[in-house]
Amino acid sequence: MVTRALPGSRFRVRRLTAAAIAVATAVAGMAIGAVSAVPAAAATSNCTAAYTVTSSWQGGFQVALTVTNNGPAVSSWAVAFRFPSGQTVENGWNGAFSQNGPDVSVVNESYNGALATGASISLGFIGLAGNTNNPPAYFTMNGYACNGAAQVPSVQITTPAPDTTVAPGASLAFAAAASEPTASIAKVEFLENSLLPGASATPTVLATDTAAPYTFTWPAVPAGYYNVTAEAFDSAGVSASSFPIQVSAVSASSTAPQLHVSGSKLADKSGKTVLLHGVDRSGAETNCVQGYGIWTGPVDQPSVTVMKEWGINAVRIPLNEACWNSESYVNAAYAGAAYQSAIKSYVNLLNDNGIVAVLDLHWTDGAYSGPGAGCGSAQATCQKPMPDTAEAVPFWTSVAGAFKGDDSVVFDLFNEPYPSQADANNETEGWQCWLNGGTCAGIGYSVAGMQSLVNAVRSSGADNVLMLGGLSWSNDLTQWLGYEPTDPDNNLAVSWHSYNFNACAPQSCWTSQVAPVIAKVPLVAGEIGENDCTGTFINPLMSWLDSQGGSYLAWTWDAWSGACSSGPVLITDYTGDATAFGAAYEAHLTALAAGS
Repeated sequence: MVTRALPGSRFRVRRLTAAAIAVATAVAGMAIGAVSAVPAAAATSNCTAAYTVTSSWQGGFQVALTVTNNGPAVSSWAVAFRFPSGQTVENGWNGAFSQNGPDVSVVNESYNGALATGASISLGFIGLAGNTNNPPAYFTMNGYACNGAAQVPSVQITTPAPDTTVAPGASLAFAAAASEPTASIAKVEFLENSLLPGASATPTVLATDTAAPYTFTWPAVPAGYYNVTAEAFDSAGVSASSFPIQVSAVSASSTAPQLHVSGSKLADKSGKTVLLHGVDRSGAETNCVQGYGIWTGPVDQPSVTVMKEWGINAVRIPLNEACWNSESYVNAAYAGAAYQSAIKSYVNLLNDNGIVAVLDLHWTDGAYSGPGAGCGSAQATCQKPMPDTAEAVPFWTSVAGAFKGDDSVVFDLFNEPYPSQADANNETEGWQCWLNGGTCAGIGYSVAGMQSLVNAVRSSGADNVLMLGGLSWSNDLTQWLGYEPTDPDNNLAVSWHSYNFNACAPQSCWTSQVAPVIAKVPLVAGEIGENDCTGTFINPLMSWLDSQGGSYLAWTWDAWSGACSSGPVLITDYTGDATAFGAAYEAHLTALAAGS
């Protein structure tokens, strides 16, 4: 639906999830307080650190960091600091740089380890930045705080490794290293935060250890995704937290059906026909690019449980290519690795509940102001008539690479194409644009045709089922069979959108235009609905699709204000209380489950 190079060694850095960035930033704030990066008087400290951004550009910056030894002479040194805004070091010099999340450490090279009292070392690096580039506020040299800052403990989790995965209910051992050069460590607490959207932001203490080695075993880890941190308290009562590591407790294999195309039907691994009866879950296509986060409402286990109670076995998730691809105009907290991690977590949650996930490219780049335009912006802030070559092809290459091997994930290549409307309703040229892309009449950007998107997915090695919507906002299937792309895996399905206000709304149109397609290719009505908040349109539509062996997903599982006034909305709240439209859909699914 239309919804409105310098000397030094180079190294890879592990990117942060949105939750990790948020937790790490909060931790840094608690640990370092309001310490200035370059204080006026630093003689009381063993070291002084002067951090200066010497130049910056879109997404990047260069830093000069001078550290002065105010204490006794040393034969080697190690400098450490924590980025507060998700920055990463890409290339450093005059020291060996390493980074774990926001925590950066630099140790001396073989030629510059000796520092006499009053001597300085000049370091530098090139970094990558998000939308903000706040300087670090707490520096140490050889464990001692610089710049007159209060000394805090150093702590890090040493076991397990980041991104460890176990089966739900399994035990997981943890260990942490903690030290403080001016005091003893009194205790270390291990804390967890669930990463599932909608979970409490308040960390839960899992265990406390008062003596080194600081360890504990988490028994029977519940299914889910977690950030685990260690917080060390010294004998003076000062505390600091480690960078969180992510651990997951997920099933070894999805309980959702692994789908493929078998003739004109979708089938599971055993060859049994699978019909999808589900919903669309709007939000991830809009919020990220508008700066509001990633989701609207919860996407957690309780919300999925309610869906299952309705009889839902598929959820379509509209996506935004600019957020997935981390384009420069999207807030870094909601883009790239952060966005991808959120989508993967939700897909995993759905699959673990036996629900098929349908990933849909909904909003794309491309300046368009012709007929049907939702906006004039070249950014991915509204529906466009066709996907753009520049970003849609890398989007699908990346998405396919992330989910290949999980055939309980279906790829809906583009939400609602309407190239013929951009071309004075020229149907033939519209279908040619749909298939081949390139330069299309009425569209001012290079178009990614369906064949190029199929090729992008298959080039990644993914054999997932692909859904392709027709013209006129996926409502026109008249020439779909004639322009069907070539797929080496023969795993293409038709996506059809049907609302009471579409051209192909009468049943006579379904019989003449849609039935011939269903007879040859699996059909998933990726969006069905009506704007009058009743079931008068969808009830006969669902019965007809049932008789034809078609699948369908209702728009939309979102509790938008104004109930149905803002469009077809199934629920009034995320506990599953239905609108009149939603009640009609729920009743139909209930009847199917009962075999009536």
